[in-house]
Amino acid sequence: MLKPAHTVAVLAFDGISPFHLSVPCMVFSDDVLRLDVPRYGLVICGQKTGPIATMSGFDIVVERDLSALAQADTVIVPAWPDPDIAPPQPLLQALRDAHARGARIAGLCLGAFVLAEAGLLDGRTASTHWVWADDFARKYPNVTLDRNVLYVDDGNILTSAGTAAAIDCCLHLLRCDYGAEVAARVARRMVVAPVRHGGQAQYIEQPLPKSMGNDPLSVALDWAIANLAQPVSVDLLAERAAMSRRNFTRRFKMKTGTTVAQWLINCRLAVAQRLLETTALAIDLVADQAGFGSAASLRQHFTAKFAVSPAAYRKQFR
Repeated sequence: MLKPAHTVAVLAFDGISPFHLSVPCMVFSDDVLRLDVPRYGLVICGQKTGPIATMSGFDIVVERDLSALAQADTVIVPAWPDPDIAPPQPLLQALRDAHARGARIAGLCLGAFVLAEAGLLDGRTASTHWVWADDFARKYPNVTLDRNVLYVDDGNILTSAGTAAAIDCCLHLLRCDYGAEVAARVARRMVVAPVRHGGQAQYIEQPLPKSMGNDPLSVALDWAIANLAQPVSVDLLAERAAMSRRNFTRRFKMKTGTTVAQWLINCRLAVAQRLLETTALAIDLVADQAGFGSAASLRQHFTAKFAVSPAAYRKQFR
């Protein structure tokens, strides 16, 4: 058996998700990586040794403490249980020390919060679960948050989007170490796609705006939402709100934070998503009912927003 050429240390902590702990264990374990390449040395470690509770109601036993990070070539931080709870300082310092000596560090899902809390993401681009993206952006303004991708590889620091994107990130690490063929073979053993197309944006909930009140502007916007299949213009909405075009545009921006054109596109994309998920309508009919006018226009806006075509989106979600 080949001697381990690369040590991967996976952090475990109270309240950890068993799924997130298992992902790097699956990707980098000998059982999956039965290939003619140097095997990984996989180490599970934590701030304390002994039993720790998982979020699923059972305990696991951690045999190594944070000193294991001193010999690790790659350090993986699974999803942190609660972004509102600060990680302990010894853990943050151990991550800083590992980074300082050149270890590759990955924060999976909410593990990005731990890396950001350690200061390792300042001035970098990162990703995290879309549900907590706003919280992350507010808490760490010195980090550029990419809300759309499945993972970010920023040199020797990587972060992934929500939940299953941890698999994408770990397979990417394997691909970097041993190439696409090895990563593809491991992915097949795990019965997952070696590379998923698109990004996290396609999984973010895009509900239509709810009614915002009984004032003339809100009534005009409610009318627009109910009539997206029709041509809707700024002038038409201003007329329905009994305002001048200039006054309507100014008040609209104050109320929604965006332009009328972008707001309409977002609303129409939300309608298109629901139609693709719940009906068998042809793509051109989806485009008509959502108000895009043509399948080409729908594809252009849909792909720009979600990094996946309407047809591919339907295959995944319907």
